[in-house]
Amino acid sequence: MDHKYISVNEYLKNRYGEKVYKLSIDAGMTCPNRDGTIGTEGCIFCSKGGSGDFTFGNDKRYSCTEEDIVCQLNKAKTLISKKTGCSKYIAYFQPFSNTYAPVNYLRRVFHAAIEQPEVVILSIATRCDCISDEVLSLLKELNKIKPVWVEMGLQSVHASTLTYIECGYTYEQFEDCVYRLNNAGIDVIAHLILGLPGETENMMLESVDRVCSLPIKGIKLQLLHVLKDTKLAEIYKAEPFHIMSMDEYCTLVIKCVEHIPYGMIIHRMTGDGPRRLLIEPGWSTDKKRVLNTLKHMLNEENAGDILSE
Repeated sequence: MDHKYISVNEYLKNRYGEKVYKLSIDAGMTCPNRDGTIGTEGCIFCSKGGSGDFTFGNDKRYSCTEEDIVCQLNKAKTLISKKTGCSKYIAYFQPFSNTYAPVNYLRRVFHAAIEQPEVVILSIATRCDCISDEVLSLLKELNKIKPVWVEMGLQSVHASTLTYIECGYTYEQFEDCVYRLNNAGIDVIAHLILGLPGETENMMLESVDRVCSLPIKGIKLQLLHVLKDTKLAEIYKAEPFHIMSMDEYCTLVIKCVEHIPYGMIIHRMTGDGPRRLLIEPGWSTDKKRVLNTLKHMLNEENAGDILSE
């Protein structure tokens, strides 16, 4: 494959002169699709940990102090320091919707992270329906201190799929939020899931095309995981749907990369669900093998640098 792309690690190395690691933080958030505002069970694929199964947080909502945030960062740094001499980090607020809280609370926890000298970027995972004008103003304030990334899950551009996965938002809401964030000078990273039930290859490639036509700065391609204690697991048990093999998935990723314009940063090409929760696909637990396969198919040295949280 001759198509050139920019991996997140390549981008960060060029900007900061070394590899930069993500430190996942659980700030005790929730989600409008869980607290009853929109729904109570979340998206059908979402685990009880809200995609934050690798963090050091707790279940108490909106209870983190500045000291709690610093403690989580230090624990994560200790784990990483055993493997690398890294000195620069991204503070990643990961589980649930991390702009869905009182603005005064958000200001406290975000400032606690962004003010750490080793933190060079603040990355915030959230939903498109959780960016109020007040939150947008806060993000602009933080972006003057250090770069702020907003990572938003879309999963698919197709209305039928968004209804099926019970996410509670529309593509139009996502699109509007991207433009609002872009106009405020905030970098947006869009998340897409590959392999959702009912989606064809052409549908997934259309999602890549339409998302990449928006003013986003990065994209994540996430392999669908069927996790225990989710509605998706119940659906799969009752009526199993097709789970892509590793070769099928890697071939699809290559096609997706060919649709991603040069200059857009690819933050992820796969993902690894927690082993204790994973039902399918079993092959995804061997992340090294998946990345090596992608590297070989891409014929690009930086393929192995695209890691998942």
